[in-house]
Amino acid sequence: MKEQISDDFVPKIDYHVFRKCTPDWRLHPHFVNGYDLTYLVEGKARYTINGEPVDLGPGDIIYLTDGAEKEAVTFPQNLMHCFAVNFNPLNPSAKSRPPLFPVTSHIGLRQDIIDSFRELTISWSRQQDGYIMKTRALLMLILHRLSEILIYNTDSTTGDYRINKAAHTIAMQYSDKLTVKRLAGQVNLDEAYFGHLFKKETGMTVHQYITMIRVRNAENMLQSGNYKVNEVAEHCGFSDVIHFYKSFRALRGFPPSRCIPKSSNLDIEDK
Repeated sequence: MKEQISDDFVPKIDYHVFRKCTPDWRLHPHFVNGYDLTYLVEGKARYTINGEPVDLGPGDIIYLTDGAEKEAVTFPQNLMHCFAVNFNPLNPSAKSRPPLFPVTSHIGLRQDIIDSFRELTISWSRQQDGYIMKTRALLMLILHRLSEILIYNTDSTTGDYRINKAAHTIAMQYSDKLTVKRLAGQVNLDEAYFGHLFKKETGMTVHQYITMIRVRNAENMLQSGNYKVNEVAEHCGFSDVIHFYKSFRALRGFPPSRCIPKSSNLDIEDK
């Protein structure tokens, strides 16, 4: 399903509500126009999707796409509270792509997602200057988190806090001389155990991870057209240009000089 996620997907929110059902609440049968996302945080409800009933409770997600028929009722003795949002992609061609998520999923009560929905609710209700950009960004953050959980089977909010701290250090200090000993010492771990734990959490050795971060930053610098290759190599913490070339090509499959815009005024021979 990974190929279904597109980086150019930007939502336009048509409707959003934090729904606290009354005993007689009922969602009458209707067809979905665009995308319909509901996250139950309390109580229970019975949804009927394309004629099929399903009982849902706290931590359940309902994700419906264009043309789906739905209706719902809550349980009077256990009233549903949920966040609901209807949206359409700004890029119309996105509607032709397969659904991002299953129709129903259970992700549990995730506090970070609930907090994002709450902020979305407040911004949508107040409608202060810039609220459209803010609410759109919040919904994209929610969709990203759901993608992590439901599609990529990862969770950026979990993981060993010591490895998260080391990764933060690498991201912020990639140009420094970073060693396993230094990083392990920052989190009070033995070097060997730290290295084992780091690879378990990230799928890479410490050196591989550092190189990846350095190469990504180097690529950004080169694409600006303001730096020569030797300058980028030094700034990004590589021991010399040869090491930089080898590392860059190994990760990206082409030499760093290819990243420099043709419109750059830099001397090509110095790349």
